[in-house]
Amino acid sequence: MAVVKPESHTTRAYRSARRAEQARRTRARILAAATQQFVARGYAPTTMGSIAEAARVSVPTIELIFGTKAELLKAAIDVAIAGDDQPVPMFEREWATAAAAAEDATSLLAIFARALRKAAIRSAGLIVVADEAARTDSGIGVLARRLSRQRVMTVTWVVDGLRERTALRAGVTREVAIDVLWLLMEPVVFQRLTCDRSWTPAQFERWFTDSASRLLLALTDERGATPGRSKTGLRGVALDDAGALIAESDVCESVAAATSEEA
Repeated sequence: MAVVKPESHTTRAYRSARRAEQARRTRARILAAATQQFVARGYAPTTMGSIAEAARVSVPTIELIFGTKAELLKAAIDVAIAGDDQPVPMFEREWATAAAAAEDATSLLAIFARALRKAAIRSAGLIVVADEAARTDSGIGVLARRLSRQRVMTVTWVVDGLRERTALRAGVTREVAIDVLWLLMEPVVFQRLTCDRSWTPAQFERWFTDSASRLLLALTDERGATPGRSKTGLRGVALDDAGALIAESDVCESVAAATSEEA
């Protein structure tokens, strides 16, 4: 009679790690496929079946991992905004840590604008899809309102950080500053400028920083320019770091690129 040897701890750990990696890759493929289809087709025309086919999985697999189509859209947006699916609170992420340590208001704005640009590349199209679907789908309406509240929380944090470092312009209250920044970072603004007006995300970043500085901050240099303002125009290509030179000119056509790299 053959003796079956018990499985070693090392073997079990290896198999567990392999299963976890396979699950992570499956989840990433589904999110990449969902992102591409939601942005390209819209929420209603996109089906769980079409996402499953693109991701090379079954519909029950998607439902087991994410639940409903609305929950899948929510997950895709959350990952797109954060840049990963790690359970790290927003204000404990690297950009927020750097912004909190900024010595002056313009540095804080610059750090936030850079983070906003990266997040918008990944998430703006999805958020616009959610906003449009919310008009007729009550479940997506709940998601759209949550996203709006999150933007308010983010801009409130930024505005309070600015006020700790400098005065706001005369006549600009904390509430007005929050509303102005909320509008400037509205995802549909990013979409219209990059998709309809052919701006690059780097141009959006400079416009956001310049506009927020001029509209909110009291401090200017002797020439009336906002401190820290880029020396190039909005259509210029000179950038502060090489990271802004990534292929961002075709944002509308490659919205799922960052996610699909994980698949």
